[in-house]
Amino acid sequence: MGRPCEACGTPVEALDKFCPACGTTNPKYKPPDGIGNAGIGNAPADATAKRVEAPIAAEIVESQAPAPLSPLQKFFHCQTCGADVATDPNQRSYVCPFCDSTYVVEIAPQASGRHAPEFVIGFAITLEEAQEKFHAWLRQRSWYRPGDLHVQAITDKMKGIYLPFWSFSMLAKSSWNASIGEYWYRTETYTRTDSKGNTTTHTRRVQETEWWPLAGNHHRYYSGYLVSGSRGLQQKDAERIKPFNLPALKRYEAYFLAGWLCEEYSIEREEALQLSQQEFYRHEQANISAFLPGDTHRAVTVNTNFSDVNSDLCLLPVYILSYQYQGKLYRFLLNGQTGKLDGDKPIAWTRIYILIAIIVALVLILALAIYLMSR
Repeated sequence: MGRPCEACGTPVEALDKFCPACGTTNPKYKPPDGIGNAGIGNAPADATAKRVEAPIAAEIVESQAPAPLSPLQKFFHCQTCGADVATDPNQRSYVCPFCDSTYVVEIAPQASGRHAPEFVIGFAITLEEAQEKFHAWLRQRSWYRPGDLHVQAITDKMKGIYLPFWSFSMLAKSSWNASIGEYWYRTETYTRTDSKGNTTTHTRRVQETEWWPLAGNHHRYYSGYLVSGSRGLQQKDAERIKPFNLPALKRYEAYFLAGWLCEEYSIEREEALQLSQQEFYRHEQANISAFLPGDTHRAVTVNTNFSDVNSDLCLLPVYILSYQYQGKLYRFLLNGQTGKLDGDKPIAWTRIYILIAIIVALVLILALAIYLMSR
């Protein structure tokens, strides 16, 4: 990070008075007292600036002194062309519309009242690769695709965006009650009468179950379940492109977002926590059922308390392509890390109806031919 030193090329940040490698004076040096006003137009006075070298010049703006933040007061000052541009308060990253410079805005939690991201996973798939995967996916069963679907115009709408996810870890302590069944077998004698009235005696093995009550305790530590923090991406849709490779999580740094869209979370931690606990409770029920002794069981009741709850706000890479066809919305989703994809695509029902009609006609012709041959 930083600008190259004019003498040796070593990255030098704005707060470095001298190059750390060769000692050359930094002409861009800014004293600490002036940091708060560097890089903000009408933003709060609690902003510090750090320079990020992205593929396009980027300026990061952070908050330093506590000050109230109005949704209408989020601006950035482009250091490349000098434009002062108003921004969406729910967006962390954007591109200057005048010179295409990439910017990332950081507002301190004290000013915004929101959780700051703790972890991030970078994009491992480029936009071009994502578009190729979309084309390959769309070509599958292409016979059912409408002929008037303008694929290229749709593909151009694909965007890579960092979406917020809540990750929870917690300890589940449960008490359970169940009826445990043990199988035992007895030999049964029975008679059978044939069509001529003859009676024969036979034996067979019959399974019986002996039931007895059992109770106990169970505990397990759960983690790794991701809850979508975006109301635009419902949890059922997020499940379609999971899992993410969580060991690849990195400590959040603003430069990860340079050049990408990023959404602020719209689902609060408490709401996401309830979804996570419901999922972990289902896991706890399944684990207790697998733990029970005997040959079978029934009437299992589980009471679970969760404790030691920890949460992390993660930004995860997703490609989204949304488009409308004949008044209906369709969406394509692609995991920007693993490449797992899913989505919905329009179906040419007219072609399907024609195919069904042809099949029915062929069946009728075949049946008629068989009938005529039999006569």
